[in-house]
Amino acid sequence: MLKRTALYLAHRELGARMVEFGGWEMPVQYRGVIDEHLAVRHAAGLFDVSHMGEIEIKGRDAQAFLQELTINDVSRLSNGQAQYTAMCYPDGGVVDDLLLYRFDGENYLLCVNAGNTDKDFAWVEAALEDSGFAAVTCRNSSVDFAQLALQGPAAALILSQLTAIDLSRITGYHFYEGLVAEVPTLISRTGYTGEDGFELYCHPEAVLTLWRNLLDVGREDGLMPAGLGARDTLRLEMKYPLYGHELSPEISPLEAGLGWITHLEKPSFIGREALVRQKEKGPERRLIGLRMTEAGVPRAGYPVYLNGEVVGTVTSGTLSPSLRQGIAIALVRNEVRRPGTALEVGIRQRRVAAEIVKPPFLEKS
Repeated sequence: MLKRTALYLAHRELGARMVEFGGWEMPVQYRGVIDEHLAVRHAAGLFDVSHMGEIEIKGRDAQAFLQELTINDVSRLSNGQAQYTAMCYPDGGVVDDLLLYRFDGENYLLCVNAGNTDKDFAWVEAALEDSGFAAVTCRNSSVDFAQLALQGPAAALILSQLTAIDLSRITGYHFYEGLVAEVPTLISRTGYTGEDGFELYCHPEAVLTLWRNLLDVGREDGLMPAGLGARDTLRLEMKYPLYGHELSPEISPLEAGLGWITHLEKPSFIGREALVRQKEKGPERRLIGLRMTEAGVPRAGYPVYLNGEVVGTVTSGTLSPSLRQGIAIALVRNEVRRPGTALEVGIRQRRVAAEIVKPPFLEKS
C-alpha cells in the first residue's frame, strides 16, 4: 500500500492528480504542469515534499562520522548551515544525494530522497557499526517531519507575512528555527527549482496549518500549489540531478559533474579510493546538457548519436516550459562532451538534431 502525507486530503480537495512516486501517493499536478512551472518562475509555487526522509545523527563524534559517510567536507559547516552532499559505495557509485543540516557539532540532520529512505538508513546504520564511533547515534526520524517547499521570486514576501523572523538574515544554504503561522518550523533557504525560496520542516500534525496559511496569504502574489511534475521540469531546466536518473549505484558523482562536492583531499571517506582512481584515469562518461535544434521531446532512455554511432543515453528530458524547446540531460562518452557539438537523439524511429549546451539551460534568478 502506498504511503500518504498528512496533506493527502488537502491535495484531493484541490483536485490534484495523484500518482505513485517512491512508494508514496503524491500530487503530480493541480491546474497543469506548465501553469505551475511558470508560477514558480514568475511568482511562487508551494510543494508538498513531506515524502522526503530525515535521519538524525547525534553524538560527540558526529562530525567525524559524517566525514567518513559523505563526500563533501563537513568541517566547512557552521551551526545553522546546510550542505549538499552524497553518500557513496566503496566502488564510487552513489547511495544517495542529500542535504546535511548542522545544528551544532554533535547534532545533524540528513534529508534524503523519499524512495531511498529505508535503504539509506540501513546504510548509515551499517557504516556507523563499522566505523567504531561508539559515541554516535543515528535515528530514522522521518515520521516526525513534514516538509513544504515554497519556491519562487515572491517566496520571501509571502513567507514574511506569516513570521516575525527577519528572512533577510537567512542566506542561501542556511536555516533558522522559529514560528511560521504559529507553527514551530525549521526554515531553510534551499530548494530544487533554481529560484529563491525556502524548505519548511514541521511536525506532520501542524503541516495543514502551514499549507493553508501560505496558500491564503500568497494568493494575491500569485502563489499556486505545485506538483511533482513541475518540480521535475524546474530542476531539469537547472540540470539538477535526480537520483535514479543522473545519480545511481552505476553513475559516480564525478561522472555526474559533482566534482565540486567531492572532496578527495579528505584523508578518507567511503568510496574515496575508487573516486581517486577514476579522477586520475578520467571518467569514461559525463553528464551533458542537450538542447534540441529540431522539433522533438527527448525522454529518459532515448539513445544519443554522433555521426550515426550511439555515444550515450538520455537520462532526463522534457519540453522546457520556459524555453518552449526540448531539453535533456544525457550520459555520453567523455570525448563528445564539448559544448556546441552536434548530436542526434533517437525519438520514435527517427533521429532528431540536438546540440550540447553548457548548463544550466535557464539562468538562475
